[in-house]
Amino acid sequence: MSDLKTQVTDAVKDAMRAGDRPRLATLRMVSAAIKQKEVDERRTLTDSDVLAILDKMVKQRRESVEQYEAAGREELAAAERAEIDIIAEFLPRALDESEISAMISAAIEETGAESIREMGEVMAKLKPAVQGRADMSTVSARVRQHLG
Repeated sequence: MSDLKTQVTDAVKDAMRAGDRPRLATLRMVSAAIKQKEVDERRTLTDSDVLAILDKMVKQRRESVEQYEAAGREELAAAERAEIDIIAEFLPRALDESEISAMISAAIEETGAESIREMGEVMAKLKPAVQGRADMSTVSARVRQHLG
């Protein structure tokens, strides 16, 4: 079993013991998403697989927060932000702007990319190192800026 999956399972148990219902609901949702992916693919997930699931869940919630705020539903946006905080506990430390820029420059140099047409190669090089640590759409926009 992956370390992240074990951490989530342990956190579910801790939340149950503490009687923290909102945290427990979010952690059960995370655990269910992990189990669903394992069932769908009929294999045990690695840490990078679990990280991709967590990253996707955070992204979905960020999009929901934007929509709720646009609709004036602050209470729903606050609930989504609380879920983001709980899920983010299992993600690695976020990269700052200078680290992202350095990684983008290194990936461009390694791949020898010179135009937007080679953006896919650069993104493929960056994704394993950046996933879960930075918003991929932001990274993509920054790569596009560097190459454009």
